[in-house]
Amino acid sequence: MSTQGFQQIQKQAQTLVLAPQLRNSLKILQAPATELRTSILEELQMNPLLEELPIDSISVEEQQALNDENERDADEELDFNADDYSALERMSEDMREQFAQENSGQSHTTEDEERREHFLNSLTQGVSLQQHLIEQAELSDCSEAEREALYYLIGSLDDHGYLTETISNIALTTRMPYGIVQNAATLLRNFDPAGIGTENMQDCLATQLELRGRGDSLAATILRDHFDLLVRRRVPELKRKTGASSEDIQDAIEEISTLEPAPGKRFSPDSNSVIEPDVSVFKDEYGEWQVILNSDYIPRLRINSTYKDMLAKGTLSKTEKDFMLERMRSGKFLINSIEQRQQTIERISREILKFQNEFFEAGVSKLRPLTMNTIAETVSVHETTVSRAIANKYIRTPHGVFPFKYFFTPGYTAANGESVSNKSIKDMISQIIDGENPAKPYSDQSIVDQLQAKDIKIARRTVAKYREELGILPTNLRRRYD
Repeated sequence: MSTQGFQQIQKQAQTLVLAPQLRNSLKILQAPATELRTSILEELQMNPLLEELPIDSISVEEQQALNDENERDADEELDFNADDYSALERMSEDMREQFAQENSGQSHTTEDEERREHFLNSLTQGVSLQQHLIEQAELSDCSEAEREALYYLIGSLDDHGYLTETISNIALTTRMPYGIVQNAATLLRNFDPAGIGTENMQDCLATQLELRGRGDSLAATILRDHFDLLVRRRVPELKRKTGASSEDIQDAIEEISTLEPAPGKRFSPDSNSVIEPDVSVFKDEYGEWQVILNSDYIPRLRINSTYKDMLAKGTLSKTEKDFMLERMRSGKFLINSIEQRQQTIERISREILKFQNEFFEAGVSKLRPLTMNTIAETVSVHETTVSRAIANKYIRTPHGVFPFKYFFTPGYTAANGESVSNKSIKDMISQIIDGENPAKPYSDQSIVDQLQAKDIKIARRTVAKYREELGILPTNLRRRYD
């Protein structure tokens, strides 16, 4: 009979453990300015020894002096004795009361109150597609059973506004009579936005034409009977199938292009985020390039002098002193980490400006291939540090706002020995296609030949890949007939 028991086994493993302070430092380095402000404000609430300075209350020289003072005091060990642990709590409460009193003295005019009221009244929340349709269903002239079926159909729509489930399956699932569900589906197709509740794009576009009173038009015929030819833009075949002229076919295609292929999309939540560049690069009045970091969102911090005085007076117990020293070290670490972040981003930005100078002068066509390792070696940091420093950050240039990662791109070496980034090649492809004759668009091979004439040798499949990444249709779909 076998017995089971516990057994000790020695095992060797290699792991990487990040200290909490290092983890916080990396988090500060990686966060964009707007997110960093949120983290700093959270730390201000938790650390009573930190205080925020008004933006205009201190000069650059004074700020540097404060940083130097923080450095000198970083590892000071203060050893005082006291009996009353409530001193720290009373002091924190006094500081909060003082802050409240100082702010309560600020006057608010009627104009300020009106601006605040206008701001609050201006806040809006978008209506979802389901809410928009349910409101229409509640006002519809139909039976209660059909209204219940409408609610279920509305809940079954996808993000595009299509009803991807069949009426029969919905009737079986809900155990509603097929006729009731069918009537509800017909009613739903008449709701706003036009084309809602249809089965697919072809059905959606055709329904929109019917609601416009254009159900018998050439455009509707093409959608119903020749959708495959329309997608491939086969104008000659559409002419043969419909007997219409090239001009009429082209007008029908133009009419179809005004329809909405995804009626539910305009009710999707707005995923756009506000982009605030962390760095601005521009020429000053003397023609010199300047690199300016955006510090508007980053609070300027210092250790509160009142707490320093409390420590220096020796009126705190060892427990109180240890707590305050720990908070002081945490605050100084945060201040130093922010300073280190700003210095790292500035150094990387200056190296990008130096390496991509032709881009800043002339634009995308002069973007050169660049790797993070190249910048890392120049600024004497690890490649992962560069990756973290540029993550989710943007740089304002004379040619627009770009993510930092935009400047790190592979490329090719032209026949003349000049390095050309793949983004520059994409820009060239876009310009070539923009200048083509719509009736005789360039093939991918023709684009290859034109690039080779500029000493850039790349394969046809590479041109096709770049064209697809640019969202440009293939030759046959770009062709337009007169």
